[in-house]
Amino acid sequence: MSAVPHLLSPADLIVTVDDGVAVIALSRPARLNALTRGMRRDLAALLRHYGEGGRARGVVVTGRERAFSAGMDLREAAGPELDLLAEMELFNDITRAALTTDVPVVAALNGLAVGGAGEMALSFDARIATARASISWPETGAGLTVSNAASLFLPRLAGASRALHLIMNSARLSASEARDLGLVDDIVEPEDLVPAAVRLIHRWTRPGSSTAAHLRLMRPSPRAVEAAMAREAAAVRQVQESGIARAGIAAVLAGRGR
Repeated sequence: MSAVPHLLSPADLIVTVDDGVAVIALSRPARLNALTRGMRRDLAALLRHYGEGGRARGVVVTGRERAFSAGMDLREAAGPELDLLAEMELFNDITRAALTTDVPVVAALNGLAVGGAGEMALSFDARIATARASISWPETGAGLTVSNAASLFLPRLAGASRALHLIMNSARLSASEARDLGLVDDIVEPEDLVPAAVRLIHRWTRPGSSTAAHLRLMRPSPRAVEAAMAREAAAVRQVQESGIARAGIAAVLAGRGR
C-alpha cells in the first residue's frame, strides 16, 4: 500500500480510518473550515489516494465543530492578484477526484456548507446531514459564480427550475428543506453523523457487490462534467473582468468586519 500523500495543510485536514472507511475532517474551525488553496489541493489528493487501489471501502468528508465549510477562503483569494479561474480550478479538481474513485464518497454535513463547499458536496455520491446543517449558494448576491459543475449537479438533483431559483435567490436551505429537494439523503442525530455515513458505505460495498461498476454508470459522464465546468469558467471570467467579483468579495469581507 502506498504512503498517504504529502499534505500542504496537514493541520487543516484530519484523516482517520473507521472500519475500513477513510474519514476526512476539514479542521479549521476558527474560520468555519473555509477552504484554503492548500486544503483544496490536499482534499483532491486524499480522495484519489483513498478512492483507488482498494485502500478504503469509501470516503467520508465532514467538518469540525459547527461548520462543514464556509467555502472558499475569501480572505486568501482577495489579494491584489485575484485569479478566480485558478481558485475555481482547485474546486473543480476535488469534483474530478470524487467522480473517478472506485468507492462511494459521502458528505457528512455537520453544519453550514456555503458556496463552493455546498457545490462540492453535490458532486459526491450521497449527502447525510444533521438537523443543524444548511446549504447556501450566496454567489449571485456577491457577484461570484458557481463551481464544481454545480450547473450540472444542482439541476440533476433538484430539477432545472428549482435550481435556477436557488442560485438566483442566493438561497440558504435548512437540512429538511434540502432533503425535500433531493439534495440531502438523510438527516440523523449529530453523534450518529459519521457512523451513519460509514454504515451507508458498508451497505453499498458488501463483498461481491458491483459497486464500482454502478458508480461509473450512475455518475454523470466526464464529458458532461467538463462541459459544465467550461461554462462555469466562462462565467467566472466574465464577472472577474467586469470587476463585479472583486467588488462583491470586498463587500462580503467588509460585512464580516475584516
